[in-house]
Formats: sequence, C-alpha cells, structure tokens
Amino acid sequence: MSKKKTKRKHPGSPRRSSQRQDSIRLSQCMIVKNEEKNIEKALSWAKAVAFEQIVVDTGSTDRTVELAENLSAKLYHFEWGDDFSAAKNSALERAKGDWIALLDADEYMSQKDAKKLMVLLERMQADPEQNAGYKALSCKLTNVDDNGRPGPSFYTCRVFRNEPAVRFKGRIHEQLDITAADILRVEDITVIHTGYSESARKEKNKTERNIKMLRDELKREPDNMNTKAYLADSLSANNDGDSRAEATKLYLEVLSKGGDIHSLLKIKAYIFLLHYFLDEADRLSECEEMCRKALEEFPGLLDFEYFMGCVLNNKGDHQAAWEILEKCEAKLSNAGYSDESIYIPSNPMLLYKQVMTAAQRM
Repeated sequence: MSKKKTKRKHPGSPRRSSQRQDSIRLSQCMIVKNEEKNIEKALSWAKAVAFEQIVVDTGSTDRTVELAENLSAKLYHFEWGDDFSAAKNSALERAKGDWIALLDADEYMSQKDAKKLMVLLERMQADPEQNAGYKALSCKLTNVDDNGRPGPSFYTCRVFRNEPAVRFKGRIHEQLDITAADILRVEDITVIHTGYSESARKEKNKTERNIKMLRDELKREPDNMNTKAYLADSLSANNDGDSRAEATKLYLEVLSKGGDIHSLLKIKAYIFLLHYFLDEADRLSECEEMCRKALEEFPGLLDFEYFMGCVLNNKGDHQAAWEILEKCEAKLSNAGYSDESIYIPSNPMLLYKQVMTAAQRM
C-alpha cells in the first residue's frame, strides 16, 4: 500500500479500532448482459468476503440470469439505454454495505487478494485519518490474454465507499465522480481483466459497440478530448487504413490541445503515434521531439525510453541507443519493477531486438 497522504479531518467521530473485521460490510455489485461464461467466476471471488452480491441485468438472452440466481445473487433488471453510468448507479442505489466493490463480469480478484482487501478496509476503519479521508481505492488492473498471460496493467478504482455522492458519470468509459485526493492507491491488490482478450473481442464485438457510443457522445460534447482519445483507442483496435488514419488525427489533436486528459489515454496516444511514425523516415525528428515531450510528462516510463532508443538507432547514434536501451532491459528484468508502461511489458522481444541492433552496429 502506498504511503498515507495528509488529509482533511472528517467532522464526525471516527469508528473505534476495536471493531471486528466482519463488522465491515462489503457489497459486490455488477451490471451484466449475456455473461454466462463469466458470471460464476465473477461472483465466486467475493463469496467469502461480501455480505451481499447484487447483479443488475441489462437484457441478457442467455443463461446469465438463471446462473446468477442459482449462485444466490440479488438479481435486478434495468432497461438498457446506452448509458453505463445509469446502469451502474442503479446497482449502487440498491447496495447496503459500507463499501462497494464494483467489478465488471469479466473481472475478478484472487481469493488471496479478496482477503487482503478486507484486511485493508479494517485497517482503514481503525485509522481515523484514513477512515475520514479516503473514498475509493485504486488497485492495479491487469489484462490477461486467452492463455492467461498478463498484458498491460494500469490503476483504476473498483472499490469505494457507499456514499450517495459517490456515483458514476459518463455514458461510456464511465468514471467515479470523485477527486484524486479522495483516492488511496493500493499496490498489492490486483484485479484481473479478461474482457479484451482476442476471443472476447470477437465474441462481444466490443470495439464496434464502443465506437458507435463514442461517436454519439462526441455529437453531444464535440470538444471533449477524453472522448476523442477513447474513440481513437477503439479505432486503433481495427486494422484497416481508414481507422488508423482517423485514430492518428484524433490522437494528434488530443496531444496538441492538451487539457485534463486521463494519463493512460495520453500514454496510449504517444505510443500509437510513435509506433507508426517510426516507420516513416521523414518523421524521425518529429518522433524524437515527441519522445522528449512524453518523457517530460512521464519521466522514466519504460515505453518512452524504449521509443527514444529506437529513434537513436534509426538516427545511427547506436552508442546512445545502447545506453538507454540497456537501462530499459535492466528495468524490465527487475522483479520489483512497476510503472504505467503498457507497450514493452507485453512485447519484450521488441526491446531485445533494438538492443541487439545497437550492439551490432556500435
């Protein structure tokens, strides 16, 4: 767990530290549609720690509802209206716990991390400062492929206090309406996400669904840079030239106009542009400048150090490339290494190839 921050004091009295862990009530909530392949795992991880499990179905036509009922979840129905926040908030309204764990049906924790979560909540309850100050926990979310191999990771809020003011906003790529100061970052609890494996993409056609919803959002808010970045991210999953061209245009606009962009979206924007621009000889100087800007915003990030090494190799400065890429390789090999990189950790052979290129040409 990361170090505590100095926080404001809550005007009310703190709860006594002598309270037992089982006095903390955790409500597990989720919205679902046609999740018969995932629903059992989605509910099983929290079975031993949650005092209630709430499932809001948005129109399943498979056995999702039947399976959820068989697993003793509290089942409710919600009429889908292309609004993820509305559906999730309907689940939150029904929760009775002190804290809520809202994971998607294609997400779960290990039993070990579920127990860690309850221990952490008990510690927070016993600490007047943390009990008064933090409204949500930011845990690492790790994507896994069809073979269970880990891919890109990032931090996101899946556990938060059950308070009327803590609700989701945004019709798609919804976020909790809380400030960064209200969030405690937790290093040792991981949420596993399977929904963007290749088979899941094909099965649910998530990409096309998201593109449609994001285009509708841009009609409502044409200057929303986060929405444009999310649309570019969805388009980048397609392999056709038109999608790539549109994603490039959107990402360039996002980076040039700036604003309050989610850090992960900015990282993805830089990675996408650098990945494709490196193949164009006339963009080498532009790539170098982009790497410098990316490293100013995200100092020491492995992905951008790697791309700078690529630029130096392409320029013929193999000694400088070797020096930076050697540091990247050491960082990647460090068992305790962790940052927000998403490109090289899932494609380490790209790094090794650049290291070899630098070594052979020095």
